[in-house]
Amino acid sequence: MSIASICVTCPHRETGFCGTLFGSPSEPPKADRPDGWQHFAAARAGEQIAYRNQPSNDIFVLCTGWAFRYFQLADGRRQILKFLLPGDFFSPTAIFEKAYHFSVKALTEVQVSGIARSEILARCAADSDIRWAVANSCAAETREATELVTVLGQLSAEERIAYLLLHLMSRVAARNVIREQRYPFPLRQQHIADAVGLTPVHVSRVFSHLRERRILAMSEGMLKVSNLAELEKIGSLR
Repeated sequence: MSIASICVTCPHRETGFCGTLFGSPSEPPKADRPDGWQHFAAARAGEQIAYRNQPSNDIFVLCTGWAFRYFQLADGRRQILKFLLPGDFFSPTAIFEKAYHFSVKALTEVQVSGIARSEILARCAADSDIRWAVANSCAAETREATELVTVLGQLSAEERIAYLLLHLMSRVAARNVIREQRYPFPLRQQHIADAVGLTPVHVSRVFSHLRERRILAMSEGMLKVSNLAELEKIGSLR
C-alpha cells in the first residue's frame, strides 16, 4: 500500500544513513534524482516484507515500527538475526547484493522506504560522505554479528537474554525519550527465544527469575527495568 513520503518529518533522518543520503530537511530536493528512485509501503504486524533469495532492485529502510531479520530452516526453525528499528536498513550489505540472504517480517505495523540500488551506488561513487556512511553501516553489522556469535556460543540462558535486552534498550533509547527506565518492547517470548537460541518455556523461566529478583518486569508491550546495574552485571560483554 502506497503512503505519503515521511522523509521530511522523519525524526531519524538526521542521525541515520538517510540523513547522509538525502541531506538536511532544510535543503532543497535534488533535481537529478530519476523518477521512481524511491517508494513507500506499509505492512501489518506479522506480515512478510522480504523473502530469502528474493531478487530486488531496491534497498529498504524501516521508517516506523519494529521488524526483524531472520533465517528459517526447512523444518520451520528460525534464527532471528536482528530486530529492526526506525532508521535501520534491512541490511547494508544488500546494497551490494541482488538477492537477500535473509527474510524480514513486520513485528508491529510498519512503514518502509524502498530506494533504488542503482541510485545509492551512483551516489556512493560521487560522494565520499555516502561511501563512509555505507562503510560504517557495514562495519557496525559485522560487529553485531561477531557479538551475536559469542553470545550464542558462550553465554548462559540468563546472560543471553540480559544481553539482548541491554542491546535493544540502548538502541531504543537512541530513538526515544526514556523515562523511569520504561522501554517500548513489543517482543513476545517466541521472538526472544528465536533470537537467543532458547525455547519459549526457557525464556519464560528466565523472565520469572529476573522478575522475582526485582531486576525487571515486562507487560503490555513495555519493559520496566528496576535494577539496571544488576542487569548490566549479568548481560554485558565488557
